[in-house]
Parts: sequence; structure tokens; C-alpha cells
Amino acid sequence: MSSSTARVAENEPPQSPGPADGSAAPGEATPAAAPRKAAWLPRTAGAVLSGALLYLSFPPRPLWWLAPFALALLAGCLYGRRARAGFGLGLVAGLGYLLPLLIWTGEEVGPVPWLALVAAESLFIGLTGLGIALVSRLPAWPLWAAAVWIAGEALRARFPFGGFPWGKLAFGQADGIFLPLAALGGTPLLSFAVALCGFGLYATARIARTAPRRTTAALAALTVAAPIGAALAARPLVSDSPQAGTATAAVIQGNVPRLGLDFNSQRRQVLDNHANRTIQLAEDVKAGRVPKPDFVVWPENSSDLDPFTEPDAYGVIDKAVKKIGVPVAIGSVLAPPTGPLRNTMILWDPVEGPTTTYDKRKIQPFGERIPMRSVVRLFSSDVDRVRRDFGPGKEPGVFDMAGSRIGMVTCFEAAFDDAVRSTVRAGAQVIAVPSNNATFGRSQMTYQQLAMDRVRAVEHSRTVLVPVTSGVSAVIRPDGKIVQQTEMFTPDALVAEIPLRTTETPATRLGPLPEYLLLALAAGALGWPLLRRVRARRSA
Repeated sequence: MSSSTARVAENEPPQSPGPADGSAAPGEATPAAAPRKAAWLPRTAGAVLSGALLYLSFPPRPLWWLAPFALALLAGCLYGRRARAGFGLGLVAGLGYLLPLLIWTGEEVGPVPWLALVAAESLFIGLTGLGIALVSRLPAWPLWAAAVWIAGEALRARFPFGGFPWGKLAFGQADGIFLPLAALGGTPLLSFAVALCGFGLYATARIARTAPRRTTAALAALTVAAPIGAALAARPLVSDSPQAGTATAAVIQGNVPRLGLDFNSQRRQVLDNHANRTIQLAEDVKAGRVPKPDFVVWPENSSDLDPFTEPDAYGVIDKAVKKIGVPVAIGSVLAPPTGPLRNTMILWDPVEGPTTTYDKRKIQPFGERIPMRSVVRLFSSDVDRVRRDFGPGKEPGVFDMAGSRIGMVTCFEAAFDDAVRSTVRAGAQVIAVPSNNATFGRSQMTYQQLAMDRVRAVEHSRTVLVPVTSGVSAVIRPDGKIVQQTEMFTPDALVAEIPLRTTETPATRLGPLPEYLLLALAAGALGWPLLRRVRARRSA
């Protein structure tokens, strides 16, 4: 067999020979077409199964190791396929993955928003499948396929309406062996390592079965060993030793009066819950049951009453802050006379009162603002619950709290690489992620977000404080380990001594550069077969 014939045999799916004249009985497929159509069923089932395995690799399950096997299975479905088939198989894999992963988005508003979001996000995974199918015919294809996967994640993180990065491969790896790579190249490099390992697993198994040549098999195995070796080599970057001393931080979880979208109809009760839990903490400190914190952080939406316009809310907050006697970061909703609302963190000093503020920069579409409101209303009247859109802030927020520099990354912002990185670059020694998960009930959403926060801790080598209105609140060390956490829907206060760190990891310094390099790799790989096709047409 010639080398060109061997290459075709390796990349092309087998074709069954038909009759010499290619005829078939009326109403029957040709013999060549029948096996091809029959093969669609196992491939489609395999794609759905790969998506389901990818979902199972995410928290609260500690099954991070399923992700490479899920991608290996997906690679088996996509290898050698045409572009159209790659898109279809990627789409159904996306549905198998995102339907269960994002089910919490319909917790209180029904299935329409959930299904619409999943359908839109699955289209991007379909495009990713198309790209992987195209590059699977190239030499060293697992490398190019992993880069294409990152291109798909990058696209989802930016479009439409500012993007939705939830479900990145990196965010399922908080307990995994690849986690140190987050400190080296951020979430793009971490996702790339998982994807490369998965596609390499399939390439290794396929070559061992069909063409057991030592050199080829060794190169395929290298695509599995390289990301694992790189992760082990990056472990020294993960450290939680203090660099600017330590601080004692407190995280307040006040709880909400009831679950669901209407939890904030009792806004005063939510505020009272957080104020009372802070006052109880002050009493515990006075009694010697817990150490006195240097600063306290409340969750997002802990005071949906604007303290600048409502004297009663101002009094409740000021009393609690004076009682604890240290700076407190308050999550509030500010309602200026004109313009959009602001989701704001307020630095409240026990002597000076409210001082610095930070306005959330990444505003959640269809949650905090409604794009195309008149169109969306046709599908769900719940859009009218958001009567007035929120507007984005412009600058990162770093609060000076008793000598410690605490960077504010509010809830949804933790999913965005640039939002977290810019806060650390602005001088944050600690990251705080005040959040509000009350509208999502007891779903897996809070655990998915907590894993995301753990990845961010390692990525930037910072302690991450996670105060949540209804749980799970947590204190995460710079090495990604959770040292304290609360139960869901339980008032609580976490007090912990945390390291203050000032050095920047390579990921913090490099920023989006690793992702751009991987995007260039994907563009080159996708351009290669297209260029060959154009040349072939010209020569023909």
C-alpha cells in the first residue's frame, strides 16, 4: 500500500462497495449508503454520551478525571467526519453537556430561558465540532483540535451580549491534576491541557489499534503525557505563604426569608438578617469565642435598599458596622434618579460611614438587564420583573480595608478572565467574590461557582473570600483549598486568618496572551485544509 493510500485509509471512514452499476431496489438505500446512515446512530449516541460525561466531571462531583475521557469519546465521533457532520455531532454533544449543567437557569422562571440559553451555547459547541472534524485530517491533529476547542470557549465567552463563559473545561478542574496550569497560563491553558489530553487519549488508542508503529504511537502518547508533565512542573507556582503578612477576615451569610425570584420582596428582612448576623459576630468576639476580624465582607444584594436614599437602611447598616468596629464591604443596589441601576459594593467605615464604592462591571444579560426586551417578552413575561436595567461600572474596585487591599469581583464577574485579572493588577492582595444565589434555590449552581472561585485563587495566587446571601459561602486559600464553608440557607459567619499576597503569577502577568496564541494556532490549523481545498479547485 502506498503512503498516500495509507493516509487516506487512516483518515477516511470505511465505505462499503456497492454493485457495479450502483443500483438499488426501489425505496432502498444503495449498499454504500446504508452502512453510512447506520453509522450515524452510534456516533450520535456517542456524542450525547460524551456531553453527559463532561457534565458529570463538574462539581459537586469530584470526577474531574472524566473530562479527558469525555473528549476522547467526542474525538472518536468527530475524527475524519465532514464539516456538516462535525457540526451536528458537536451540537448534540453540547446539548448532552449543557442541558443538565445549566438546568438551574430555569429554577424559578420555567424551561424557556433554560432551553434558549442551552440551544444558543450548544451552537458554539457545534461550530467547535465542525472545526475539530476539519483539523482531524491533519498531522498531529490532537494539538490543533485542542486549540480549536479553546477557540470555541473564547467565542462563547464574548458573544452574544458580552458572552457566557460558564462551563469552560477549566472550571471543572478545581480538584484535578491539571489545576497548577491555571497559574501558568490562566483558564485557556488549563482548558487546553484537558482537551489535549482527551484528544491524545483517542489518538493513542486508535493508532495502537490500527497502525502500531512505534514512532507514531509515541508521538500520540506524548499528547497525553505533555499536559500532565506540564501540570506537575507548574506545581511550584501554587503557594499560599504570606508575602505581606496576614489578616483576619470575616464573611457574613445572613440568609434570605424565602427562596426564589421573590426573595428580595422582603428586602428589609434580608438587610436585617445580615446586620443581625454581624452584630452576633461582634458579641462572639467580645465573649472571646472567635478572634476579632480586621474587616468583614457581606454578599451581593445584602442590602437591596439604597442606603444613600433611605435613612432607615443607612441606620441599620451603620449600627451593625459600628458594633463590629471594623470596615465592612456592603453589597447594595443603588437607584439614582435617572439612568440605570447600579449593583454596588460599598466600603463602610465604622467612623466615617460609607466611603469608596465599586460598581459591578459585567452585568448579566436577561438577569440584570434585558436585551431585546420586546422580543423576549413574547416568550416569557418574567422579563418584566426586571423593570429597570442595571448599568455596568468602568473601573476595577480595590478597597483598602484596615491596611489590606481587597479586590471586589461581584458574582457573575468571576466567570470572566479579564474582570478577575484587572482587579489583581489593580493591587488586590485578596479577592472577594460577593454573590447572591438565592434565586437558584438548592441547585448545583452554587457549587459550580465555588469551583470557579477555586480556580481563580490558583490562577492569581490569592485568597478568595466568597460571601453568599444563602450559601455556600467559603474561604479559599491561594492554593485552591477550601478551609471554611457554610451550609446552604443557614445564617453563619466565617472568620479566618488569611495570607496577603502581592506577587503576580505568570497568568496574571501574561493576561490574554496564552489564549491569543492558542487562537492563532486554531486559525492556522483551520486555514490549512481550506487553503488546500482552494488550491485543489484551482488546479482542477
